[in-house]
Amino acid sequence: MAGIVDREKTAQDATVTADFQHVLMQEVMSTELLRIKVLIGTAAVLGVMVWIIYFIDPEAMMRVWHGNLKPSYLYSVIVPFILFEWWVHGAITRHMRQGRDLPVVRRYIGALIETSMPTVALAIHIDNMGSVAALGFVAPLIYFIFIITSTLRLDFWLSTFTGFVAAAELFWMAMYYHRSGSVDPEPVLFYHAARSVIILVCGMLAGAVGMQLRRQFGASIMAATARDRITNLFGQHVSPQVVERLMTEGASTHSDIRHVAVMFVDFRSFTATARTRSPQEVVDRLDGAFAVLVDILDRHGGIVNKFLGDGFLALFGAPFESKDSAQHAVAAAREMLEANERANKATSWPLRIGIGIHIGEVVAGNIGSPRRKEYTVIGDTVNFASRLEALNKDFNSQLLISSAVREALGDGCGEAVSHGEVAVRGYDRPMTVWELG
Repeated sequence: MAGIVDREKTAQDATVTADFQHVLMQEVMSTELLRIKVLIGTAAVLGVMVWIIYFIDPEAMMRVWHGNLKPSYLYSVIVPFILFEWWVHGAITRHMRQGRDLPVVRRYIGALIETSMPTVALAIHIDNMGSVAALGFVAPLIYFIFIITSTLRLDFWLSTFTGFVAAAELFWMAMYYHRSGSVDPEPVLFYHAARSVIILVCGMLAGAVGMQLRRQFGASIMAATARDRITNLFGQHVSPQVVERLMTEGASTHSDIRHVAVMFVDFRSFTATARTRSPQEVVDRLDGAFAVLVDILDRHGGIVNKFLGDGFLALFGAPFESKDSAQHAVAAAREMLEANERANKATSWPLRIGIGIHIGEVVAGNIGSPRRKEYTVIGDTVNFASRLEALNKDFNSQLLISSAVREALGDGCGEAVSHGEVAVRGYDRPMTVWELG
């Protein structure tokens, strides 16, 4: 996740890389299981089709096979193949449950064995039909089934290896597999070599497609991992717009001093009124109110840093710097009050909001245990914003700001009403408090 830097960046990047590789491995093995199921299904369908055709029109089958057809010949290939694929399916499933990847050597051995199955079928065809008829019949086309499905391996070299095995074995069968006494004409080198080259090229193309799919899977997994890191760091309530901006632009999350506007929002006397409501009513009312307020915060560039029961802490100017954080915070607060009034008119449970806004320096960054960190802010600015919000109860007000916010607003806040110097809990000297309508 470009741009996200902190003291533990190396360790976090290593964790992301390990998580990414594990998820990608699981995805690759899942597509491998799908490939195996496709091959088993295809083999089963071919086996059923042989029986159906054999019983419907045995004479036609005998003509094609020169009177030597015995279904047992084909099933001597199909049944072992299905059993082998089921065994591979079980091995991959066990490795997935254990969180381990299938060894590379076993992948190549499996590709060699299964791609050699059509060669065995081709040998049976040649024994019963002659080399010319067999090489022109369906057996060589079966190689393409394995080449096409090798795309699901998401590995260029495995698909290329599959194509190479198919091309080499078909070329060898065409050039050198002759029974004594065969009356078939000698094979033409260029003819069979050209066909094998096409098969090899198809394997390489399948590998290229698989590699592209792997890259797309990787990009999707990396993006999801980055989003999860941001969500874990900033909380589930961070808007998708903020997540996308963090992913594209980046923002410093190492601990440093930031100048931010801190907003505390609380629903006044909510606990008392909630006692007469059912738990589901309480949750639904809070969810509906928070949805409106958080949407307003998103539009004004703020983020909810923490939900605090029936209230929350919001930040303007972190993690993204903003020169107008005070203006954005006050504009958001005013819109929140208006939206709440509209909502109160449409409900039987009206809520009254208390908002306190202060601006100043805070320590912002990742705070927590090595196993679980979150982005947050601490400092006197946060404490005073909380105290301001609590003073709404004393003044029967809804929006209080500090002198620092009043100065930052300048002429744009001429209607602010001063409550003078007020004793604030936790502070030795009185502080000037302003109210906005």
